[in-house]
Amino acid sequence: MTTAKMSLGAFLMSSGHHLAAWRHPRAWAGGGLDFQHFKKLATTAERGKFDAIFFADNLALMGSPELGQFTTAGDVFDPLVLLSGLAAVTERIGLVSTVSTSYNEPYLLARKFASLDHLSGGRSGWNLVTSATDLEALNFGRDKHFEHGDRYQRAEEFIDVVTGLWDSFEDDAFIRDKSSGVFFQPDKLHVLNHHGENYRVRGPLNIPRTPQGYPVLIQAGSSEPGKALAARTAEVVFTAQQTLSNAQAFYADVKGRLAGYGRRPEQLKVMPGISPVIGRTQSEAEDKYQQLQDLVEPRVGLAMLAGMAGGFDLSEYDLDGPLPELPQSNSMQSRQALFIDLARRENLTIRQLYLKVAGARGHHTVIGTPKTIADTLEEWFVGQAADGFNIMPPFLPEGLDDFVDGVVPLLQQRGLFRTEYSGSTLRDHLGLQRPGNRYQR
Repeated sequence: MTTAKMSLGAFLMSSGHHLAAWRHPRAWAGGGLDFQHFKKLATTAERGKFDAIFFADNLALMGSPELGQFTTAGDVFDPLVLLSGLAAVTERIGLVSTVSTSYNEPYLLARKFASLDHLSGGRSGWNLVTSATDLEALNFGRDKHFEHGDRYQRAEEFIDVVTGLWDSFEDDAFIRDKSSGVFFQPDKLHVLNHHGENYRVRGPLNIPRTPQGYPVLIQAGSSEPGKALAARTAEVVFTAQQTLSNAQAFYADVKGRLAGYGRRPEQLKVMPGISPVIGRTQSEAEDKYQQLQDLVEPRVGLAMLAGMAGGFDLSEYDLDGPLPELPQSNSMQSRQALFIDLARRENLTIRQLYLKVAGARGHHTVIGTPKTIADTLEEWFVGQAADGFNIMPPFLPEGLDDFVDGVVPLLQQRGLFRTEYSGSTLRDHLGLQRPGNRYQR
């Protein structure tokens, strides 16, 4: 029995991760705008002792409005607003949100995540993305999205500004001494005065240093610039990997880069996305999966695939023919490469490809009994392909209930996952050190 413990995140979308989740008879189609729905999901994940719940985000209406459907979450609250509400109805579970560096300002982002960390008692995490599409650019006064290399260069500076602002006050700066009238010690306040290529930010941040020092820093890019940024700054990496061997290669690659930045392997957790379709028997799980697959509208599946492949129009190609050669995307380069590799490796037609990825948009789908799911997670965890997993239920709330009630107990019995929380912050759950303030000896 191993002493190492895997990490688990619950990656939540309104009705679930499968493209047709909202159409399933047991899914809550209006869940994206129902706080009670998300409260139930968050408390279920906390009952299962998950490290965190996680919400992705886009800054545009993504999908196929002309078809009356979304191909990614489009009917959901702003994640930071939602997580602030969920902080009040949970006690231990981490609260992670995606926020883009391309269409935000460092000062505002630093203040919002610091506020969430204080509100939650040290449970916040920031998933850094650089945005993906021209649709987002059009909402922020730009005709086109930043070039791939440019937006990662901006992200490198952005995160340095944010962490600098989080160090504006030393941990013990606020003494609130009523007798002397001194609220905070001025010599423990530090002004950033950042003047860079992309940002000019004086500071300081107008909120004390947070319970975690910094909210947990998470990164989701798997391109070369993304992996470089993760190796320098991230504490958790979310990634999409289809096979054990690919996951092992990614794990070794990212961990191997850490020494170049003076970091140790345990300072970065790699968490691939896994979408488990769970049944009491293998046959029941396969029937459940097929029921979802049968609900995928071909036009919506094609639109989803086109968006994930970099916006390339596939409508003129034979759905039952091979995937054509695609130009390299400026948006989701690593996901486009994953789709192309999957299509070529398994000799998939366009239709077969969009059905293959309809369940989790390129993340690994595992179909079977709770034991089958637990076996897969153990194999990846023990085989140095993952430090944990972002669990992506196919439809909600049933998919999360199935995992918490069926898979988590098996992982606990095998000594792979906690039976109780041992700390109160997200850093505690992940086994990450609290960063010191750069201005203190």
